[in-house]
Amino acid sequence: MIELVDVSKTYKGGVQALAPTDLSIEAGRVTVLLGPSGAGKSTLLRCMNLLVKPSTGAVRASGVSSLESRRDLRRHRRRTGMVFQHHQLIPRYTALRNVLLGRVGYHGFWRSLLPFGRADERIALEALDRVGLLDKALTRVDNLSGGMQQRVGIARALAQQPDLILADEPVASLDPATARRVMELLRRVCQESGITLVASLHQVDLALAHADRIVGLAHGQIVYDGPAADVTEDDLRVIYEGTQDESQISDQSELAEDRVAAERL
Repeated sequence: MIELVDVSKTYKGGVQALAPTDLSIEAGRVTVLLGPSGAGKSTLLRCMNLLVKPSTGAVRASGVSSLESRRDLRRHRRRTGMVFQHHQLIPRYTALRNVLLGRVGYHGFWRSLLPFGRADERIALEALDRVGLLDKALTRVDNLSGGMQQRVGIARALAQQPDLILADEPVASLDPATARRVMELLRRVCQESGITLVASLHQVDLALAHADRIVGLAHGQIVYDGPAADVTEDDLRVIYEGTQDESQISDQSELAEDRVAAERL
């Protein structure tokens, strides 16, 4: 669905956030980019829809001839929903109005200045219903909890009717219990709709519980790529080397294994 070929990113000052990387994302699966803060997860994720422009290499997406074309890039972004760590909502807008912003890519500039039509409103309301917030449609989002705001962000992405959702640390600002609920919701709605999900996380337990595939990053490089069920403590040590002590990694791994086992019962 998406292929990155020799993609790297160096920011101003010569800071290399991502070493030359090759990666293919399979359609219909949940892929988690796992690693500590500063490992290059967000940079890699944002290269997939060119919110971050790579310094080298190419990004290819199925169904478009070239992302160098402005028209094709717009089409790719329209079918790619984005969920952010800090929600990126407009506080004074209602939940419904925020979700309707997910429909902007389907209209030209001048049309987007006019009120949204009934068809767009129906899609937005259905998206809110899917995340359990239909009753909050007319509530300003600054009156909602952090977990609810993130669910509005997920609904906005769903309103795009995407083939792909990129979630950049979607639960990093939430408490553990809310984070679990949001990740469960995000995985479920993507699986129900056949949407490919790529999420960046640093929580090992959530990654192992919800991913089909783990891509582990450390120091801007991929150091693990394989099924979530095959991740070992040794793999986690490689990913988190120099950032967490071994006992913390072991505790996270055991917790994740317990949860996965419980979900399978």
